[in-house]
Amino acid sequence: MYSFSVGGFFNKIVLFCGILIAPIFILPLFAQTKKAQNPIIHADVPDISIIRVGDIYYMSSTTMHMSPGVPIMKSKDLINWQLINYAYDTLASSDELTLTNGKSTYGRGSWASSLRLHKGTYYVSTFAQTTGKTHIYSTRDIEKGPWKAVSFKPSYHDHSLFFDDDGRVYLVYGAGKLRLVELTADVSGVKPGTTEQVLIENASAPAGPNINLPAEGSQLFKIKGKYYLFNIVWPKDGMRTVVIHRADNITGPYEGRVALQDLGVAQGGLIDTPDGQWYSYLFRDFGAVGRIPYLVPVTWTDGWPVLGTAGKAPQTLALPASKGLIPGIVASDEFERRPGARALPLVWQWNHNPDNALWSLTDRKGYLRLRTGRVDSSFLLARNTLTQRTIGPVCSGTTALDVSQLKDGDFAGLALLQKRYGLVGVERTKDTKAIVMVSAESEKPMEMQRILMTQNKIYFKAECDFTDRKDVATFFYSLDGKSWKTVGKPLKMTYTLPHFMGYRFGLFNYATKNEGGYADFDYFRISDNINYYK
Repeated sequence: MYSFSVGGFFNKIVLFCGILIAPIFILPLFAQTKKAQNPIIHADVPDISIIRVGDIYYMSSTTMHMSPGVPIMKSKDLINWQLINYAYDTLASSDELTLTNGKSTYGRGSWASSLRLHKGTYYVSTFAQTTGKTHIYSTRDIEKGPWKAVSFKPSYHDHSLFFDDDGRVYLVYGAGKLRLVELTADVSGVKPGTTEQVLIENASAPAGPNINLPAEGSQLFKIKGKYYLFNIVWPKDGMRTVVIHRADNITGPYEGRVALQDLGVAQGGLIDTPDGQWYSYLFRDFGAVGRIPYLVPVTWTDGWPVLGTAGKAPQTLALPASKGLIPGIVASDEFERRPGARALPLVWQWNHNPDNALWSLTDRKGYLRLRTGRVDSSFLLARNTLTQRTIGPVCSGTTALDVSQLKDGDFAGLALLQKRYGLVGVERTKDTKAIVMVSAESEKPMEMQRILMTQNKIYFKAECDFTDRKDVATFFYSLDGKSWKTVGKPLKMTYTLPHFMGYRFGLFNYATKNEGGYADFDYFRISDNINYYK
């Protein structure tokens, strides 16, 4: 059984005016723990790549169809991370990325990135089935940019960018059969005249003959003159597994072994601390919240990195305790901006590329305005849904919005975004407005409840319980922001591969009949506790 890091909970029965009130589910804050806990981030931060620069760590990750993309995070202790940048605002401008002509790129976009520092320049490389290209972004200032972008075909799957000591630059890539290709010195494309070569014929072999998912997710390192290649592999009837190969030359020959097989924690690489400790950074698939990062200690035996504690991913780590994921990874937003501040804090990402002409933080001070610019057939194909991660073990997101300027057919509110999404919002039909809860738990959107309303301001809340993969969300509405009522039915959240992402809170407004209406969102507030227990 998975034991979450915050140290338990209390179910309190409250007696008020002689009436027994329903239990209140209360979780203490992460900061109350004294040691670092696994997972180090209980949120969807997959495919991580980490480097250390002096006493500072930088990490990149995957956000696929979201914009901006390839998030960059910073830490001083490997535990407490803060979003500091993105490698790009938009990956490209195809129909799939702009949600136009009925197309989308859910679950695709940019995948596993590789983060490197070489001669004072930071490089982040990624690849995309959507564009069919490999994309490399570079900057001298990883925290502020600007980034230079280059791209070239083909899309090298799950590659590792590697700068060797002799100045040559490579990509290691593939699944099962791993290959090596050399790039130009300026990393702008494949080196002319070079030929791809097979590096390892069957990198899955150390995990046995019966393989469900062949070895992929390459990350290559050079330590004390030896090359170490990390991969994830998934044996049939088994769990996701870390496999490591090593060689004296980059071209091999390579020898491999299983390095960790515990809890399905896999895919990542190596990082050391300034005082000489070693860790492997990995992630674990953990249901609807997504793929969550783990750290495992590493010792060295006979030139091999030995992962884990007695072969296990430990629950506690000899590192500083987490201070929580708020506001470094997720954060509340009152939509008020000081002069010179970013229009949107880094915790926010748009579902696909936004139409920047249709959202504003200045049309009405202190509000996010989402205006419709076209008619859409469904929530998943609507543009300008503004999102940020959910977090575990539990969390809640609350918003308030003014719906006075919705047009006939408009629908605006708060969503939990995945293929099997849930949402609560206000739908205007001619001259009437109604609170509507929709569940796509069955992958077919179904209206669960409709409540007529007459006022123009409404409050919505979604609470998520990811404890032990319970993966249940409950939606609420309020007419005054104080008294809350459940609406519809609880949503059984499911991580689906077509979206390939943990559930996200989303603020949305889209038109089904007439364009030009708008909704004004007063705030979004996120919390790492829930108050409803059922």
